[in-house]
Amino acid sequence: MIKSQIAEHLQEKYDFNHILANSIMAKASTELKNYNDVDSVVLWFEENKPKPFIKWVGGKRQLLKQFKLMSLYPPKDFNPKKAKYFEPFVGGGAVFFDLLPLKAVLSDLNSELVITYNVIKDDVEKLIKSLKKHKYDKEYFLKVRAKDTKKLSNVERASRFIYLNKTCFNGMYRVNKSGKFNVPFGSQKNPLICDEENLLKVSDALKNVKIIEQDYKQVLKDAKKGDFVYFDPPYYPLNRTSSFTGYTADGFLEKEQEELRDTYLELHKKGCFVMLSNSNTEFIKKLYSNLDKKIKIHEVAANRMINSDATKRGKIKEVLVINY
Repeated sequence: MIKSQIAEHLQEKYDFNHILANSIMAKASTELKNYNDVDSVVLWFEENKPKPFIKWVGGKRQLLKQFKLMSLYPPKDFNPKKAKYFEPFVGGGAVFFDLLPLKAVLSDLNSELVITYNVIKDDVEKLIKSLKKHKYDKEYFLKVRAKDTKKLSNVERASRFIYLNKTCFNGMYRVNKSGKFNVPFGSQKNPLICDEENLLKVSDALKNVKIIEQDYKQVLKDAKKGDFVYFDPPYYPLNRTSSFTGYTADGFLEKEQEELRDTYLELHKKGCFVMLSNSNTEFIKKLYSNLDKKIKIHEVAANRMINSDATKRGKIKEVLVINY
């Protein structure tokens, strides 16, 4: 069988989406001698599959199955062999790691995050060595948190970033108006600070991916008809006291959400497949209503996990806006 036929078998027998199936075959054909055996390919993939290397507030891992069951994701007409996948506001990259597209551009304005992605891509061995030196201790945590990142090498910055994410309260990334990380020490029993096996898999998955620190408007100037763009921006707050926009030192409120809507519409008119996640608020629903008959708003159920009071965590509605 040729690669395209095997990819079809992966979709039919194992329910892989077509983007992932084509990515698996592109990789397996260079790594496996017997890549014609579908079962062997699946076994190989399960052993080599990367997963997000950080926990990220608002991450989409929990929602991907729901998206698929509701037939909202991924776009069936997206051609992974010809078109690109764009993920601004990449965060933990759950959608990227679920699809592993052949051609991808990941971006964010969080410089620490972008540096970390690129260090994993280009210098993972040094990063692993650095991560193994960290310890789970509150006093040590506070010393690492207080370090001036401008005086650190990129490997040291990436190591610090992952360490803080793994050991801070609830895996939350938040900075103050000065851009300083300000989340307190966590209460995990034995956090896995250095997941060496997964970091190596992630490094391999990122080899041909472009990862840049740039505003989404600039990044998406390169998007063309047929490309797939996924937006997972800082959510519009359910109310003013619930605002959580601290991924960078700048906020993301009405003006920024309106500008994002305008970009969404531009991409839609250009012929891109566009998917956007946001909070289930009247403001957001009004923003994306009546733009075009193809642009539809769907409600999905998510788990709220960032409340400091565990009893107040639970199901909450979010929206998914798609144009395909």
